Amino acid sequence: MVGVIALVGQGVVATDAAAAPRPPVAPSTAPVPMFPPLPDADRGFYLPPQSVVDAAAPGEILAARRVNLANVSVLPVNVDAWQISYRSTNTRGQAIPAVSTVLKPRGAAPGGSRKLLSYQMAEDSTASYCAPSYAMRAGSIPSPLTGPITVPLNFIDVVAAVAKGWAVVVPDHQGPDSAFAAGPLAGRIVLDGIRSAEQFAPLQVDGTATKVGMWGYSGGAIATGWAAELQQSYAPELNVVGVAEGGVPADLGALVNLGSGNLGAGLVMAGVIGVSREYPELAGILQRRVNPLGKALVAAKNPLCLAYQSVLVPFLNIKGVFLGGDPLRDPTVKSVLAKVRMGQTVPRSPMFVYQSHPDWLVPVGPVDTLVKTYCRDPRARVQYTRDHFSEHISLDPVAAPAALLWLGERFAGKPVRAGCSTTDVGSMALDSRSWSTLSDQLGANVAALFGQAIGRTPTR
Repeated sequence: MVGVIALVGQGVVATDAAAAPRPPVAPSTAPVPMFPPLPDADRGFYLPPQSVVDAAAPGEILAARRVNLANVSVLPVNVDAWQISYRSTNTRGQAIPAVSTVLKPRGAAPGGSRKLLSYQMAEDSTASYCAPSYAMRAGSIPSPLTGPITVPLNFIDVVAAVAKGWAVVVPDHQGPDSAFAAGPLAGRIVLDGIRSAEQFAPLQVDGTATKVGMWGYSGGAIATGWAAELQQSYAPELNVVGVAEGGVPADLGALVNLGSGNLGAGLVMAGVIGVSREYPELAGILQRRVNPLGKALVAAKNPLCLAYQSVLVPFLNIKGVFLGGDPLRDPTVKSVLAKVRMGQTVPRSPMFVYQSHPDWLVPVGPVDTLVKTYCRDPRARVQYTRDHFSEHISLDPVAAPAALLWLGERFAGKPVRAGCSTTDVGSMALDSRSWSTLSDQLGANVAALFGQAIGRTPTR
């Protein structure tokens, strides 16, 4: 399957990708291709010359182009959308290119001021064709074939946000090397994506005065949480008014412990591979300490999207493919895991954290610890909800209306309660306050199916 996809991508010629030596003030007017090329065959846009990237400031736009979006690649969405190529920074302080997709509602901004939501999809993959910027485009190879199955599901939330009159930026937060689960890298890419969106004139936002929200679940929560932790030091000029995250992989070592021999082992192993792409010392461990079976699995998993990552070797004994005992006791591994563990800085923005208590993939314990860590700081503002009926997959759609409602309140300027709170519920779906938001969410997506302009009449 992957080989076929690669051949198709190589056979398509990009007609609208060209990196610019200076940041443009408007997108390219080149024709939008009916069948967009894969990112690896579209290097002019995704991988501009390093000299161009080095010359830019973090978040500076390198190129931009109009795109057509469609859910599952074939259901067109009537919305203004562009891709932006911009400069970001990796964990070694080096300049790297990054790409995001920005969406603007067709209607006027509610209250005359456009809000901006940075939505981090759960890409959870190790190949560039799994990135949201490709999977959301009309005419791309459909996600049921390529495997980024969370993109069409997360796109439901994006459409609902645009219908509220918000501009939305969706970053490819894993970066040019598809470094899945490398949180500090993802956080910088998210923040620079917001910077680039605020510079992009067609989006019609108010620059650094724009009220910004961030939202992500599972793999998207890695990027969202790290962006929240890094914002004050890396992008202090941003006006982030609220951060919503759920299914939070706060401690990757805990995921390895839980996932080894579990249903989620294949996906957790993909996360190990992804982190090794950003941390060469971990890549060295994979080369030296993994047995022949493990090396074969690493090679097989290198070019796969989420669905295939999950179904390839579920119940794998992850620790068993490492020679010399438990890899989590290795000093190098411990050092890398410490670098990607959340809780190193307390976010200054209000936070809404939600988690399934019986989560079989992302354990609740480290999330409890993360919240307690934040809340030792008297300035922290964290609303934490634990759902006892849902599990990892089901909590995402169940909690989405509550997250949308909470973010809407932050955009509206409604004050958050001081300090921290932890609430245990049977199911977040039983919160009647979010039912009208669920109705709006469903209505917006049904309207999108029938070609209605999204955002023409912003919903509440």
